[in-house]
Amino acid sequence: MNRLIIALMFLAPAASGCGEQPLTPAPVPSPLGGPEPPPGRADHPILLKPERVFDGQEAEPHADWVVLIRGDKIENVGAPADVSSPKDVRVIDLPGMALLPGLIEGHSHLFLHPYDETPWEDQVLKESQALRVARATVHARALLLSGFTTVRDLGTEGAAEADVGLKQAIERGIIPGPRLLVVTRAIVATGSYAPKGFAAEFAVPQGAEEADGEALRRVVRSQIGRGADWIKVYADYYWGPGSDAKPTFSVEELKLIVETARGAGCRVAAHATTKEGMRRAALAGVETIEHGDLGDAEVFRLMKERGVALCPTLAAGEAMARYRGWSGDAPAPASVGTKRAAFKTALETGVTILNGSDIGVFAHGKGARELELLVDYGMKPADALRSATGIGAKALHLDNRLGMVKPGLFADLIAVEGDPTREIGALRKVRFVMKGGVIHREPKE
Repeated sequence: MNRLIIALMFLAPAASGCGEQPLTPAPVPSPLGGPEPPPGRADHPILLKPERVFDGQEAEPHADWVVLIRGDKIENVGAPADVSSPKDVRVIDLPGMALLPGLIEGHSHLFLHPYDETPWEDQVLKESQALRVARATVHARALLLSGFTTVRDLGTEGAAEADVGLKQAIERGIIPGPRLLVVTRAIVATGSYAPKGFAAEFAVPQGAEEADGEALRRVVRSQIGRGADWIKVYADYYWGPGSDAKPTFSVEELKLIVETARGAGCRVAAHATTKEGMRRAALAGVETIEHGDLGDAEVFRLMKERGVALCPTLAAGEAMARYRGWSGDAPAPASVGTKRAAFKTALETGVTILNGSDIGVFAHGKGARELELLVDYGMKPADALRSATGIGAKALHLDNRLGMVKPGLFADLIAVEGDPTREIGALRKVRFVMKGGVIHREPKE
């Protein structure tokens, strides 16, 4: 029996890790033998007939386009006269609706829930991993049904590698959820992260993985080996209560992280709120910088030159201000004003914007708020939409598979009431959700 168990362990598929991901659900074993198709996937083609189609590239939506889906891919798009429909096609009418690519969330935390419900430290120290996984399954469904079909989760915040298992459960059709890119534990400099404030003789569990110097190579490899798709590093943080954020790793340490990850086909995202943390991260070759609260024209120009995208996390900044008592009316607290000014500078310098909200700080299922703030802070609605579709997919190196309404790409599609290229708030009215040809939400007849 023991030999059989060991043999099965070696035959079981390992966590996929970095590089090209299949991003398609694994077949679910049938009790009668052989694979079954993922639950909900139609065994016949589907023709979607919305009022307009935003394709993830052009600013203007296409009126009267139809989209033909076969299996998990988009087969054809265009005017009805140009799209030949097979006899067994199922037609889904979406009157008054805009069809667009499934949205991309570039910065989420599925294992967190709003801090006004439970403070971050209490979630890390007092909530069991079983409880946090149960919450995360609910969060995954909420994200999907709100129109986000691809999500990069940037750290389990004390829940170890539970994100890898969550991703596998979604891929195998056990639970509904978006396509996940996961990082397992973020990497932090020793002594820089949290929870803090406890007596020195106690070893307090941390919300991320500590490492320094040459040990960073081992930690990066270990995370990739355990299933990380991306690596996340904190390029700056608060060293102690009441202190300002300061850089944590040297440029050389950050380069070591990036080079080690690249050797395995993996990319790096960097938390950085200070100009110096952002500068070091950009020089080291990270792909995205998260937050960028104190960025100025100089550092944003450096990011543009090096092709580093910004995940601005505007909605999390707003949520934190509200938790501290801000009603949302003027005058805004300094933290919100500073973030708004930095984002305006980023736009002026032409930095690539990847939609990313830090959802988990606020409620899962409310991710449209980030796109509303992108527009409120200066982006045109179509540009905000592209940051969560075509441009977002390119920033995550997924544009050959998703992010656009284009033949050959995954059939990740949503429909909303109205026209989000005119009124971004239409994203709150999601009526249809399809991921990989599987319908998860459709209008009631």
